Amino acid sequence: MNNVHLPESISDHMYRMAIISFLIEDKSIDRLKCIKISLVHDMAEAIVGDITPHDGVPKEKKHELEKNAMLKIKEDLEESPIGQEFYDLWLEYEESSTPESKLVHEFDKLELILQASEYEKGTLVINSESLSC
Repeated sequence: MNNVHLPESISDHMYRMAIISFLIEDKSIDRLKCIKISLVHDMAEAIVGDITPHDGVPKEKKHELEKNAMLKIKEDLEESPIGQEFYDLWLEYEESSTPESKLVHEFDKLELILQASEYEKGTLVINSESLSC
Protein backbone atom coordinates (compact mmCIF):
# COMPACT_ATOMS: atom_id res chain seq x y z
CA MET A 1 0.00 0.00 0.00
CA ASN A 2 1.55 3.24 -1.13
CA ASN A 3 2.01 6.04 1.39
CA VAL A 4 -0.83 4.91 3.67
CA HIS A 5 -0.05 5.42 7.33
CA LEU A 6 -1.48 2.56 9.44
CA PRO A 7 -3.49 0.77 6.74
CA GLU A 8 -6.66 -1.01 7.77
CA SER A 9 -6.22 -4.67 8.71
CA ILE A 10 -8.53 -7.48 7.63
CA SER A 11 -9.95 -7.58 11.15
CA ASP A 12 -10.52 -3.80 11.09
CA HIS A 13 -12.41 -4.25 7.83
CA MET A 14 -14.59 -7.08 9.17
CA TYR A 15 -15.29 -5.21 12.41
CA ARG A 16 -16.35 -2.06 10.57
CA MET A 17 -18.64 -4.14 8.37
CA ALA A 18 -20.17 -5.69 11.49
CA ILE A 19 -20.82 -2.20 12.89
CA ILE A 20 -22.43 -1.16 9.59
CA SER A 21 -24.55 -4.34 9.76
CA PHE A 22 -25.57 -3.46 13.31
CA LEU A 23 -27.23 -0.33 11.91
CA ILE A 24 -29.75 -2.33 9.84
CA GLU A 25 -33.32 -1.39 10.71
CA ASP A 26 -35.11 -3.32 7.94
CA LYS A 27 -37.15 -6.00 9.73
CA SER A 28 -37.11 -8.25 6.63
CA ILE A 29 -33.33 -8.68 7.06
CA ASP A 30 -31.78 -10.83 9.80
CA ARG A 31 -29.45 -8.24 11.33
CA LEU A 32 -27.63 -10.77 13.53
CA LYS A 33 -26.89 -12.96 10.51
CA CYS A 34 -25.47 -9.92 8.68
CA ILE A 35 -23.24 -9.16 11.67
CA LYS A 36 -22.03 -12.77 11.77
CA ILE A 37 -21.39 -12.91 8.01
CA SER A 38 -19.48 -9.63 8.26
CA LEU A 39 -17.27 -11.08 10.98
CA VAL A 40 -16.38 -14.26 9.06
CA HIS A 41 -16.52 -13.31 5.37
CA ASP A 42 -12.74 -12.66 5.13
CA MET A 43 -11.63 -14.99 7.94
CA ALA A 44 -9.84 -17.27 5.46
CA GLU A 45 -7.47 -14.39 4.70
CA ALA A 46 -5.90 -14.96 8.11
CA ILE A 47 -4.43 -18.11 6.54
CA VAL A 48 -4.12 -17.37 2.80
CA GLY A 49 -3.60 -13.62 2.95
CA ASP A 50 -5.57 -10.90 1.22
CA ILE A 51 -5.58 -12.06 -2.40
CA THR A 52 -6.41 -9.12 -4.65
CA PRO A 53 -6.96 -8.93 -8.42
CA HIS A 54 -3.43 -7.48 -8.68
CA ASP A 55 -2.04 -10.83 -7.46
CA GLY A 56 -3.07 -12.55 -10.69
CA VAL A 57 -4.72 -15.49 -8.92
CA PRO A 58 -7.71 -16.82 -10.89
CA LYS A 59 -11.05 -16.43 -9.11
CA GLU A 60 -11.56 -20.21 -8.95
CA LYS A 61 -8.13 -20.73 -7.36
CA LYS A 62 -8.79 -17.93 -4.83
CA HIS A 63 -12.09 -19.58 -3.89
CA GLU A 64 -10.38 -22.98 -3.52
CA LEU A 65 -7.62 -21.55 -1.30
CA GLU A 66 -10.15 -19.72 0.89
CA LYS A 67 -12.44 -22.77 1.08
CA ASN A 68 -9.52 -24.92 2.22
CA ALA A 69 -8.59 -22.28 4.79
CA MET A 70 -12.15 -22.24 6.15
CA LEU A 71 -12.17 -26.04 6.30
CA LYS A 72 -8.87 -25.82 8.25
CA ILE A 73 -10.43 -23.33 10.68
CA LYS A 74 -13.43 -25.65 11.07
CA GLU A 75 -11.10 -28.61 11.66
CA ASP A 76 -9.01 -26.62 14.17
CA LEU A 77 -12.21 -25.96 16.11
CA GLU A 78 -12.61 -29.74 16.32
CA GLU A 79 -15.67 -29.82 14.10
CA SER A 80 -17.59 -27.88 16.76
CA PRO A 81 -20.94 -26.26 15.99
CA ILE A 82 -19.12 -22.89 15.95
CA GLY A 83 -16.62 -24.11 13.37
CA GLN A 84 -19.47 -25.39 11.22
CA GLU A 85 -21.31 -22.09 11.61
CA PHE A 86 -18.19 -20.15 10.54
CA TYR A 87 -17.93 -22.32 7.44
CA ASP A 88 -21.65 -22.12 6.62
CA LEU A 89 -21.70 -18.32 6.98
CA TRP A 90 -18.59 -17.98 4.81
CA LEU A 91 -20.13 -20.25 2.17
CA GLU A 92 -23.41 -18.31 2.28
CA TYR A 93 -21.43 -15.12 1.63
CA GLU A 94 -19.39 -16.70 -1.16
CA GLU A 95 -22.52 -17.98 -2.89
CA SER A 96 -24.58 -14.81 -2.27
CA SER A 97 -27.41 -17.21 -1.53
CA THR A 98 -29.53 -15.08 0.81
CA PRO A 99 -30.71 -11.48 1.09
CA GLU A 100 -28.35 -11.10 4.05
CA SER A 101 -25.29 -12.30 2.16
CA LYS A 102 -26.16 -10.06 -0.78
CA LEU A 103 -26.51 -7.07 1.55
CA VAL A 104 -23.19 -7.84 3.23
CA HIS A 105 -21.56 -7.88 -0.22
CA GLU A 106 -22.87 -4.33 -0.67
CA PHE A 107 -21.53 -3.39 2.78
CA ASP A 108 -18.16 -4.81 1.74
CA LYS A 109 -18.09 -2.43 -1.23
CA LEU A 110 -19.28 0.47 0.94
CA GLU A 111 -16.61 -0.15 3.55
CA LEU A 112 -13.91 -0.27 0.88
CA ILE A 113 -15.15 3.05 -0.52
CA LEU A 114 -15.11 4.57 2.98
CA GLN A 115 -11.62 3.19 3.51
CA ALA A 116 -10.33 4.64 0.22
CA SER A 117 -11.89 8.01 1.02
CA GLU A 118 -10.30 8.05 4.45
CA TYR A 119 -6.90 7.15 3.01
CA GLU A 120 -7.26 9.96 0.51
CA LYS A 121 -8.17 12.43 3.26
CA GLY A 122 -5.53 11.06 5.61
CA THR A 123 -8.11 10.00 8.19
CA LEU A 124 -9.42 6.61 9.26
CA VAL A 125 -12.58 7.07 11.30
CA ILE A 126 -16.10 5.71 11.24
CA ASN A 127 -18.94 7.76 12.57
CA SER A 128 -22.56 8.54 11.78
CA GLU A 129 -21.51 11.37 9.43
CA SER A 130 -19.30 9.09 7.32
CA LEU A 131 -22.17 6.59 7.00
CA SER A 132 -24.90 9.05 6.03
CA CYS A 133 -25.99 9.13 2.41
